[in-house]
Amino acid sequence: MNKMPDSKTRARRFLSVASQFRLGSLPTEQPHQLTKELSSLAVHDPVKALILMHRIDSEALAVVWKTRDAIVRLAKKIDATLLAGKSVFLCGCGATGRLSIALETLWRMSHTGHELENRVVGFMAGGDVALVRSIENMEDHPEYGKRQLGELGFRDGDLLISCTEGGETPFVIGATEHAAARSSNAPFFLYCNPDEALRTIAERSARIILDSRISKINLSCGPMALAGSTRMQASTVLMAAAGLALLWHAQPDTIPPAITALIHYWKKLDTSFLKQFVVLEASCYGNGDYCLYETGKELAITVLTDTTERSPTFSMHPFENTRDAGALRSLCYLFLPEAMDSKSAWNMLLYRAPRPLSWKKIGPVASSRRLFGFDFSPAYIQQRIQAALPAMHRQFIIKHDPQTITLTLDSYSAAVPAQGLSMLAKHLVLKMLLNTHSTLVMGRLGRYDGNVMTWVKASNNKLIDRTIRYVDILLQRQGITVSYERIAYACFELMETTPNDQSLVHAAARYLSGVRHKNDQ
Repeated sequence: MNKMPDSKTRARRFLSVASQFRLGSLPTEQPHQLTKELSSLAVHDPVKALILMHRIDSEALAVVWKTRDAIVRLAKKIDATLLAGKSVFLCGCGATGRLSIALETLWRMSHTGHELENRVVGFMAGGDVALVRSIENMEDHPEYGKRQLGELGFRDGDLLISCTEGGETPFVIGATEHAAARSSNAPFFLYCNPDEALRTIAERSARIILDSRISKINLSCGPMALAGSTRMQASTVLMAAAGLALLWHAQPDTIPPAITALIHYWKKLDTSFLKQFVVLEASCYGNGDYCLYETGKELAITVLTDTTERSPTFSMHPFENTRDAGALRSLCYLFLPEAMDSKSAWNMLLYRAPRPLSWKKIGPVASSRRLFGFDFSPAYIQQRIQAALPAMHRQFIIKHDPQTITLTLDSYSAAVPAQGLSMLAKHLVLKMLLNTHSTLVMGRLGRYDGNVMTWVKASNNKLIDRTIRYVDILLQRQGITVSYERIAYACFELMETTPNDQSLVHAAARYLSGVRHKNDQ
């Protein structure tokens, strides 16, 4: 068995490539001017927080309108690809990987039994298991993107649509460059930061931007409501753009009116009803209870996305796997009441059989055995409820019909009007509502400072850099200046002792503050 390198060795390895991952100057990584007091507002004035976040989402949707011509161009390319008998692939990592798989799910939902049903393939770094639990460091390897795309059957004439909120993810870039070399059908690369900023920061991004074989759609949407939390506005914009092009491919001229309708709907929607849900779910956890998200297959992929993304964003215990003896329970979990067992739950969730990975290089972490250990069926849920007693599982039920999306938690219920909305629009609306809701719940639990994501989990190079930068912010607030390199060494040292559900940022800031004060004596 290979011995794990010590913390100093791992820190040196990171610092040797850190220049390619120091992304603090990118707009998507910077704090938003409107939400500097977000953590305080979540506790003391959640309605004001809801108003601010609604406004930021409205501004993000406006970016989709500004790029409507490019989206129509992509739709026409998708239509030509399908008419030629070829396939469309969607690729991403983390939040953008989940949206890529969600779009495949929406495609299958609307093409069940049709000849085109299997002609759209969404994938993410780590395969379908990564929907629930990211595979550590997977997105740092461009060769993995190339390999996954190839193993899925990508061939000449097929079209790849790559989504990366930052515009610099190595896995996505590797898949995109492979598609450009493998297929005469130019891939599309969708991203959310200005070209000039990306060209300056990362050579790999400059390479993509300057590659004439690759079509680009720039969807720059500025800072996130929670700094660095690109699961929010950036992934919303990307999902809307790619989804509109994909699902309206046969009627591209109707895309601009569809964007207008979505923007108009969202601006009119009063999201203040979320206040009670935020208070109730936060109090649930404060009382030592759990929250069980129950939904049907039509909305399950979006509910899963929001609930699983809370773990890496806020250092919460991730969804437990039934294969792991003694695994700690996540505070929330997903429940599909119509599922017979884990396998049928996954088939309902994805509208297809799952696609795990069986690579010796990464071991069993992405295997089918691992995947089915995440069980969203009634059989496991009953075990979970019994094992947690006397703690309670409070049910958050999300139902869908042609007229409404209904949310119910305890005795509180709210009906979100959905008449006339497409399934894509319904998923986008639910995504924005749940992103806002979960962010404010975590704010009430103290899982970020102001609008800085100080409980981020350092699971890849990009997130390690983010961790280091946020430690620096906390130290600067104390008037303490420490080098990037010194913070990096401290973070790698503390990774070995800081529990997974605790803040590495706070631990490193406390440690370095203590060292500084001791040296000053």
